[in-house]
Amino acid sequence: MTDRLAGPTWSEAFDHAFRIPESKVPQSLPLADTIGHTLAEDMPALIEVPHYDSAAMDGWAVCGHGPWELREDARELEPGQACSIVTGGLIPGGATSVLRSEHARIDEAMLLLNDQARPGEPEPGQHIRPAGEEASKGETILPAGTVISPAHVALAAVCGHDDLPTLRMPQVALVLTGDEVVESGIPEPGQVRDTFGPQLPEFIAMLGGHVVARHRISDNLHHVVQALAGQASTVASIREAAADVVITTGGTGISDADHLRAALNELEADILIDGLSIRPGHPGLLALLQDGRYLVGLPGNPLAAMMTVLTLVRPLLAGIQGAPQPLLGAVVVGQDIAGLPGRDRLISFMLADGMAVPSPWQGSGMMRGLATADGVMVIPSEGIGAGQTTTTIPLPWKIPTE
Repeated sequence: MTDRLAGPTWSEAFDHAFRIPESKVPQSLPLADTIGHTLAEDMPALIEVPHYDSAAMDGWAVCGHGPWELREDARELEPGQACSIVTGGLIPGGATSVLRSEHARIDEAMLLLNDQARPGEPEPGQHIRPAGEEASKGETILPAGTVISPAHVALAAVCGHDDLPTLRMPQVALVLTGDEVVESGIPEPGQVRDTFGPQLPEFIAMLGGHVVARHRISDNLHHVVQALAGQASTVASIREAAADVVITTGGTGISDADHLRAALNELEADILIDGLSIRPGHPGLLALLQDGRYLVGLPGNPLAAMMTVLTLVRPLLAGIQGAPQPLLGAVVVGQDIAGLPGRDRLISFMLADGMAVPSPWQGSGMMRGLATADGVMVIPSEGIGAGQTTTTIPLPWKIPTE
């Protein structure tokens, strides 16, 4: 059994969740399938880019000074000769420059400069894109860790690649609990709307994971045990999908209505992080099931759950992928913020004059603050004063403005 880490600080939990898992072996994917995946190795140019001297303009490839005798489909030009060429076309041997079509005229099979041509045009090498101008063969074009975009795929193709080595996306199964949860409409008193089902799959995708199974179960010990063991017919696909991580919602407390810890004990799971010294999110936990799957237990309150995702799920998925540890930020605090003895506070903030100001909506069940936040700051248990700098947790859906 691995030593249980009980009640770690935010930074201890974040670091521990990243370092626990063994990284998966990278996979090679065809270019068309790589978008959204993370590059596992540096990507070199397999050829010079461009791999031949080409025209940067529509016009004529010319040799020497004009006027020029026009040739058709010439592979080799001699002084005083020219041939038509299009943008990207192969520069024929002997060509010294390209004369753009707007700056030339034809008179009796001879190519001449027109009134729009500038003095001295065309200069040697003008409008010729030399081989290797963009990249030399063997040059690193994209570093490992790049999240591949459509532009990266186009660049990889230009550099001669048919496939790329990528980090394997961790496979995630969701087990949603809570008998009081309704999935649509206006909830009755005593009921709550489902805040996890509509957003967790995409949230997990933003963090580099892929949800392969999602199930809602009744809120009792027997059903939780069956779900985690993959024994119930309604949740068998959790095991069949070969998930690397199971994420549960709710049931992480210690009341008679909370069953996750009892289920983990019954399944002889190894609890790696047992509660967190943070608020919101202190009931969150991380465990290792007997079959090798990791389990992250999210608290039932929406904000507490999302803070736990940023604290445990984000670094865990990066560690499984073999990706670098997720980057954190820093910000200057715009006002004094009281601490919470024995716990770090995770506070949604907005920027005002470049400094972090806490959102007015900080309750563990409130989503308004996080929904309008520029980020989340970590306030140590002793508090922090105005003008001091503190760690920030970037929000994956927040596009930087600078």
